[in-house]
Amino acid sequence: MVYRLISKAYPRNFYQKYASLLDYANVKEEPSRFLGFILLAGFLLGWTAAFPSAKLFGWGLFTTFAVTFIAFEVFIYTWLALSVEAKAKFMEKVLPDALQLMSSNLRAGMTPERALLLAARPEFGPLSDEINRAGKEVAVGKEIDEALIEITKRVKSDKIEKMMALIVSGLRSGGELAALLDHTARNLRDQDFVDQKIRSSVRMYVIFIFTAVGVGAPVLYSLSSFLVEVLTNILGKIEIPKTSAMSLPITISSVSISPDFVMKYVIIALCVTSILGSMAIGLISKGEEKQGLKYAPLLIALALGIFFLVRWGISGMMAGLFSF
Repeated sequence: MVYRLISKAYPRNFYQKYASLLDYANVKEEPSRFLGFILLAGFLLGWTAAFPSAKLFGWGLFTTFAVTFIAFEVFIYTWLALSVEAKAKFMEKVLPDALQLMSSNLRAGMTPERALLLAARPEFGPLSDEINRAGKEVAVGKEIDEALIEITKRVKSDKIEKMMALIVSGLRSGGELAALLDHTARNLRDQDFVDQKIRSSVRMYVIFIFTAVGVGAPVLYSLSSFLVEVLTNILGKIEIPKTSAMSLPITISSVSISPDFVMKYVIIALCVTSILGSMAIGLISKGEEKQGLKYAPLLIALALGIFFLVRWGISGMMAGLFSF
């Protein structure tokens, strides 16, 4: 009851979108209870992280809470979205085999309902579950074309939706369904082969983005942040007499940017760049930005690791020269 009340804090449009996402992901929990739990867990996690961070690092209490809360909510939503996409991609991959198996069953003299049920193999994973569910619905009296259309409402895939519409059209028209399924399976395999060739041709772009974001940017940021720290220390020790300063064509003043501010800016910039870079990788390699978000933690860890490693190496080599 508490979770249902908390879930009302979500906007109605967002609630409906989240509910459909849970349905695609085969989450059996009621959407209101799930969303209420996620909202409450994010709230508690935000305050749990805010107090230690404020004491240990001097970070703002409400800022840390807001960042942690938003990061947790985004993580859960992204995890669900990627789960839905992974389910759809796997089903699209095994769909040609299922269609060809169903076609073989039809050529063996089986009815479409029986051919559909026997096409559900355990190795087909989620597709097998959906086929079995459609078979049970047909067994209790639902028309086979309606049961197939229901599958498209539980899978977020345009390809599967088009294939099911094609099969339903063949069933309703009374045409040669076995030949239609064979032709469809062959076309799907050809399309998958073309997609693989396209992905291999753009792999160089993915490597370039990964190298630029994970290696190039951290190295440049480490050099620039060290330079700022050196200039801050050197200019802070220079004392020019007022009489000499009047005759100089330039004015030397203290640096107003602190090294701590630069470090915070670099860390935030590397995290944001890594997330955007991972989305670019997903767009190039998979055709969807969110497909690249799974690379974001790896890119962030790599970028920050190289940044601190290079900065530590530069500081070790140059410490004797600048003595600070």
